[in-house]
Amino acid sequence: MIDGFEHFDLATWWKSTFSWYADYLFQANTLYQGIIIAVSFIFGIIIYRLTRKATQNIIDKSDIPYRAKKIANNIRRLLFPFITLTVIFFMTSIASSDPVGVDVSLINGMMKVLLAWIIIRIIVQFIDNNAVRNTFAMAIWCVAALSIFGMLGHTMETLDAIGFSVGDVRLSALAVIKSAFYLFALLYFATFISSFAERRVLKSKTLTRSSQVLISKIIRVTLIVFALLVGITSSGIDLSLFAVFGGAIGLGIGFGLQKGISNLFSGILLLVDRSIKPGDVIELENGTFGWVNRMAARYTEIVTRDNKSFLIPNEEFITQRVVNWSHGNSLIRLEVQFGVHYKSNPHDVKTLAEKAAIDAHDRICNSPAPVCHLTEFGDSSLNFKLRFWIKDAEKGVTNMRGAVMLGLWDTFKENNIEIPYPHREVFIHEK
Repeated sequence: MIDGFEHFDLATWWKSTFSWYADYLFQANTLYQGIIIAVSFIFGIIIYRLTRKATQNIIDKSDIPYRAKKIANNIRRLLFPFITLTVIFFMTSIASSDPVGVDVSLINGMMKVLLAWIIIRIIVQFIDNNAVRNTFAMAIWCVAALSIFGMLGHTMETLDAIGFSVGDVRLSALAVIKSAFYLFALLYFATFISSFAERRVLKSKTLTRSSQVLISKIIRVTLIVFALLVGITSSGIDLSLFAVFGGAIGLGIGFGLQKGISNLFSGILLLVDRSIKPGDVIELENGTFGWVNRMAARYTEIVTRDNKSFLIPNEEFITQRVVNWSHGNSLIRLEVQFGVHYKSNPHDVKTLAEKAAIDAHDRICNSPAPVCHLTEFGDSSLNFKLRFWIKDAEKGVTNMRGAVMLGLWDTFKENNIEIPYPHREVFIHEK
């Protein structure tokens, strides 16, 4: 059971904070330093705005890779704190000289804070995601700023004093913040390392495509689970604390992530049994036809001939019927139906149709050879079925049917074979 929040004397904290403001901030020397800092920031803003367009044009016109341009633009935004730091440095040199003799301890702290911000922003440029990069930079800079002004220890003590106990386990605000930061950092690095490992695995030529995707998923899941466990334990939180809420939380997560977990294990099952793998040509029950471009943790990307990407949940490949045109054998048989006039010789039609199919396109296989069969004596035509084979269905099947039909049209025109159409005679009886 929760015993209650730890005692935190807000009145005492507020009184000590107000006393510090009264004793230190409301002094002439502090006012002088504040004016110097404010003037430096104003100069920094003015100079930055005057040089911003020129530096932007230089970066845009430079012949460097896109990634380098992105980093250069991010660093360009650091011109403002750099210019401000330079102005503060020169004004501090004048203010701290013997004729003036201003105490510049606050200004020195501000310069260290600005320098820390510049260094941190440069270091985190290797992070691609803007939100993650800004979060990392802000968190590290806040810790650095508190340390520079000597307030880190007091802040940690204050946060540690705010908390509650569950049985013999104590959970403080400091532990929660540390846990959140560790989890955030470790999960990001786990994702970064897994992406790097995935690229390396996908470049391996000794593994099949399905094995590459399966190994990549196992690496990603293992690293993320490991990061979660390390992040929680390294922040000082006992894992036994979660046993109190384990049943309710587990039930909620089970319902909330039911589909997500089902799709994850469905994707792994598809890779294990190799029923569907990247590069396969498949057709779904709803008529979607395309090839498997990517198999992710939650979905499989199907790219159609018109370059549309369908993100199909992995579970649907387990629970629904899927036609895999590439499973086992890449040979695909296509069929074209046509009819000719009754005055045509069916033996000649059969021979000409098979030859027309072979000559229609180089994608059509010579072995197995195309075959043509007379299938029906229709009302107004002799009906045939022409069957032929291709090996590369991912390049399209409708275009091959069209090519064969054009070949039949040209062949029949050259050999005076007519394609009939229904005729209707209308008799008008006069009364």
